[in-house]
Amino acid sequence: MEDKNPIQVADRLFTALELLSERGPMSLKELTQSLGLNKSTTHRILASLIYMGYARQTPEGDYDLTLKIVDLSERMRGRIDLANAIRPFLQELMEQCGETVHFVRMEVADCVYIDKVEAFQNNVPMVSHIGSRIPFYRSAVGKAMAAELSAREVEQLWNQTEIRRMTPYTITNLVEFLENLEDVRRRGYALDNEENEKGVRCIAAALPLPGPDSASRYAFSVSVPISRMDNDRIRELSNYVLATKEAICRAVNGLDANTSDL
Repeated sequence: MEDKNPIQVADRLFTALELLSERGPMSLKELTQSLGLNKSTTHRILASLIYMGYARQTPEGDYDLTLKIVDLSERMRGRIDLANAIRPFLQELMEQCGETVHFVRMEVADCVYIDKVEAFQNNVPMVSHIGSRIPFYRSAVGKAMAAELSAREVEQLWNQTEIRRMTPYTITNLVEFLENLEDVRRRGYALDNEENEKGVRCIAAALPLPGPDSASRYAFSVSVPISRMDNDRIRELSNYVLATKEAICRAVNGLDANTSDL
């Protein structure tokens, strides 16, 4: 690991942010001296923090942090707490299926991996890791969450996403994707048929869970190498997935597993 930040401007921004969090409101002169920078550079750093909503200038002319950093902390804590609550169910599902299980949250048009329970006994580790992202349109978890939205909302997400054909099976046509979502709603679960990664199929279900904001959407999935995922296996695993969804919803917030409003 490098012993210094490879991006100098990032180092300066976060150093200023940490300094303000420790000391509270500071003048431009105090910040300049503490950071060991010239006045114009310090002013640009503060202007950037203000532009991004992390800092503000007080009526007295000093600089202080806003509550945005607190909001980020609360969001992260909420995800961790939720992941801890969900993990026993994911662990049980992994043991039932003998396959790797993922838990994700929708952030704009991406699915972010919050937790992962890997089935190492199968010796086919998945490339996913906690914190990584995948576009909603080519993942089972993304489809499961998109199926909870209206056609107009899905179209908005689609239009702000770079649609790329990752495999011969990736759906890159909006009309076809919307038709696929109808199948998801009918079945109650979504399928990724090698649409993101050749050789891997996934089954996923959306979870109506409480989150840090009204836009929070969650889902979990079972990922399986195609060599172990024929149609009979899909039917078997889908039963486990739907039963797990019902159990999680009842345990976490008492919601009916068939509830579509998140």
